[in-house]
Amino acid sequence: MAVTAEDRIKELRELKAKALKGGGEKKIAMQHEKGKMTARERLDYLLDEGSFVEFQMLLCHLEAGAGDGLVSGYGTIDGRVVCVYSQDPTVKGGSIGGMHGYKMYRTMERALDMGVPLIGLHDSPGARLPDITTSKSAIGEMMDKSGGSVFYPNTQASGYIPQIAAIMGSCAGISVYSPALTDFIFMVDKQSHMFITGPAMVKSVMGEDLSYEELGGAKVHCKVSGVADRRFPSEKELLDGIKDLLSYLPPNMKEKPPIVEMNDEPEREDDDIQKIVPAHPFLPYDMHKIINKILDKGQFYEIKPEFAGEIIVGFGRLNNQTVGIVANQPTVKAGSLTVDSSEKQARFMRFCDSFNIPIILIVDTPAYMPGKEQEHKGIIRHGAKVLYALCEATVPRIVVIVRKSYGGGNLGMGVIPGMGSDMIYYWPIVEVGVLGAAASVELFFGKEIRAAEDPDEMRKQKLKEYTEKYASPMREVSGNWGIDDVIEPKETRKILIKGLKLLETKKKYNKYPKHHGNIPL
Repeated sequence: MAVTAEDRIKELRELKAKALKGGGEKKIAMQHEKGKMTARERLDYLLDEGSFVEFQMLLCHLEAGAGDGLVSGYGTIDGRVVCVYSQDPTVKGGSIGGMHGYKMYRTMERALDMGVPLIGLHDSPGARLPDITTSKSAIGEMMDKSGGSVFYPNTQASGYIPQIAAIMGSCAGISVYSPALTDFIFMVDKQSHMFITGPAMVKSVMGEDLSYEELGGAKVHCKVSGVADRRFPSEKELLDGIKDLLSYLPPNMKEKPPIVEMNDEPEREDDDIQKIVPAHPFLPYDMHKIINKILDKGQFYEIKPEFAGEIIVGFGRLNNQTVGIVANQPTVKAGSLTVDSSEKQARFMRFCDSFNIPIILIVDTPAYMPGKEQEHKGIIRHGAKVLYALCEATVPRIVVIVRKSYGGGNLGMGVIPGMGSDMIYYWPIVEVGVLGAAASVELFFGKEIRAAEDPDEMRKQKLKEYTEKYASPMREVSGNWGIDDVIEPKETRKILIKGLKLLETKKKYNKYPKHHGNIPL
């Protein structure tokens, strides 16, 4: 008897119902016992209800592994289209086999073709082990089962569409390199792990006995290595974090970030903002307070908040428009520029420049951190990355110096005219120069001070004279064409907003056509 359409529809429904259960009820229960959501539950929570459309749901279903351990497709977040994939540890452990890798590759390609953000939810131990019983070499078997290199579309997508990776479990080997090529990596505290080789292999080769957390936990990668950008207490909070981040970003490099109505007055002034900053150049204060006063509704989405705390980077809005904030943090290493802060700052600014996000630099730094440790770690090379990123950037850029900028800090924070900053503003208490006023006085008048009848009084007098004559921003603005104005602190927000309005039509150009530059990596 011929098979009817109803028979086929029934069969299709049964196959899809089975595919929805991944590796089966028992493995789903094991996932839940660990306090983890399944691959599909994660997508259901992340995406707008009913918006998910799946790619190749039944791929490999004849091999009792529908989807080959990967759920992929597209949907919307707050009405905006994204391409997504979610690795499924209930199917073959979430390991990356041929079809699994192929689906990742195709999802990335579709995101590129459509010009929409790519989000990957990673929960995989790495490449699927080769079948050593065959005559094919282990390397050949592994290559066949990797589905081709997903690193190629990752690289093609870089700077074209935003890429966000979420590490939802323990990921190793090939499973961490694709996330490492994305723009942002989020992790779940005490659940997510990233490492090239796991604890067992490390112990076997190196003799080091380390737990998963000690080797590659979320705390390690957010505070020590700087590999990850944020960690969250739970999976749902991480997925909420992705939604929040996307609200600041455009879908691709050809478009501007979305305008979000914040209902904050663009002409708003704040008389309290100047009270935050002590007049003495070396007393600490929290730069977050300045940032929150300036931005719409005080909302700031910080990137890498636990790594290289001497520099603060993140997203906010000014008059409903996304901006990237780069600011020194006087409470950490006095706001000095370091090897780690340079990496953090340069990468963030290059992301902003890729996606049409204006950059606001808020400056209060004593310059680059001196000493053997920084020099031996390559502060020259790493500091040069910041200079490269500043000079390469074409998006609008405004600099506000709130208290001081000495020596190389003027370079690293874009204060020096000719580095591409569009507008530079000083607060009235600002000190700028090769050295601070106190250090300059010791350099020029130290011998005279030590020989004086009252050295302390002489030092105070010389410092007062030097500050009034050379360290005053009112004197500086008179003879420095690179300074746009000295402003009252309370005016900072509205002046930034007006500046961004002018810079909306800033033209981008490359004077010397080339394949690409060679940033000092």
